[in-house]
Amino acid sequence: MEGTNSSGKSKRKYNKIYVMQLATIFIGFVIFGFSENIKGPAIPRIQFDFLLNESQLGTLLALNSLGYLLACTFTAYLTRLWGIRWVTVAAFAVMAASGVFIFGSQYYPAFSASYFLMYIGNGMLEIGLAILGARIFVKNTGTMMNLTHGFYGLASTVAPLMATGLMAVTVNGHTLDWRGMYLVVLLLSVIPLAIAMFTTFPGDEVRHEERIPLKRLMRDPVLWLMICVLTFGVVSELAVGGWLVNFLEKAYGWDTVSASGMLSAFFLCFALARLLLGPLTDRIGFTVSLILFSSFSAACTFVAIFGGEKLAFFFAAGGVGIAMIYPTVMAFIARRYPRESDMAITFTVTVMGVGSVLGNYLIGGVIELVKGMVGAETQEGLFRGLQAGYGVIALCAALSAASGIILYGLLARRKEVI
Repeated sequence: MEGTNSSGKSKRKYNKIYVMQLATIFIGFVIFGFSENIKGPAIPRIQFDFLLNESQLGTLLALNSLGYLLACTFTAYLTRLWGIRWVTVAAFAVMAASGVFIFGSQYYPAFSASYFLMYIGNGMLEIGLAILGARIFVKNTGTMMNLTHGFYGLASTVAPLMATGLMAVTVNGHTLDWRGMYLVVLLLSVIPLAIAMFTTFPGDEVRHEERIPLKRLMRDPVLWLMICVLTFGVVSELAVGGWLVNFLEKAYGWDTVSASGMLSAFFLCFALARLLLGPLTDRIGFTVSLILFSSFSAACTFVAIFGGEKLAFFFAAGGVGIAMIYPTVMAFIARRYPRESDMAITFTVTVMGVGSVLGNYLIGGVIELVKGMVGAETQEGLFRGLQAGYGVIALCAALSAASGIILYGLLARRKEVI
């Protein structure tokens, strides 16, 4: 009887810990989705307040992606030093602090530094949540990875409209505007921070000598091809949050509410795909899934760009395909490198971060280049520039699919298709 009671208590304790682990991951992805995608409606106002042109805006987004990249490079070291729990706590703390600093920033240098800090928190959080998922979801990996990332999609769906609503809220005669909106949203990080502080996470007990060294991992061409799939896919995914509202407002003259609604529709498709299609990735295989979904996203985005305003809904439909890239790559890594998942994820996401920096800069640069060629001060020049810039987003999805095809060929020859 005593043994049975002990077993029951142990099981209840395990269940409580597992529930708290899940809560940290799921709520963490909600916060991550908010912080990444409230920028859509805010960017035109930030651009107006600080008098930025499209090229400067692209540079701002690229520099902040550099903060994300910087966080990726040191998060793996901190994970080995502190353990994944305290890295996760630190990530949430940095994000909450950045909200306070953004709210207080009245000049561009202070705002830029605060925004940079937020992206450092984002980078730490993304690595932390990916490592947690790889350690916890040992069964139905594709389904669970997509489900947790689906909460990122749900938050992203709500984020643009929530941001638009919050910016109009008045408190004691003062309108929150974009600064107050960032403060309110980023302070929500305190909730998962508190949960993470009172639970434990698996994997920190694995000895470093039991793992394959990073240098050996870097010699694996499969990892590099997976990096290509992920980099092109994520550049395409993240660029939508930064550029779709801008495109619809300036190319088609949509108001902010309508443009934000289209961005929300994109993320609704994005979220539903992750919530409903995860089991499909386990069934047909991760590699085939990556090829099919990235191809679908590229096709939808090209149709939306060149089909005109009447086919703008294809911007939203593209979310179905691009949504599946990141969690499926994480599931692939967790399955292929079970003991080295933290190193493989950190290295992959770090290299991907370089692509994000270059991608945002390239989009802004292409817009300015084509505008100048067609007519910098004309509506036609602006329209063609925005078309060309958004074409880079579609091209990245197509290159993700092409990388997936090459990856499949390599794995098929080795008989290692996952």
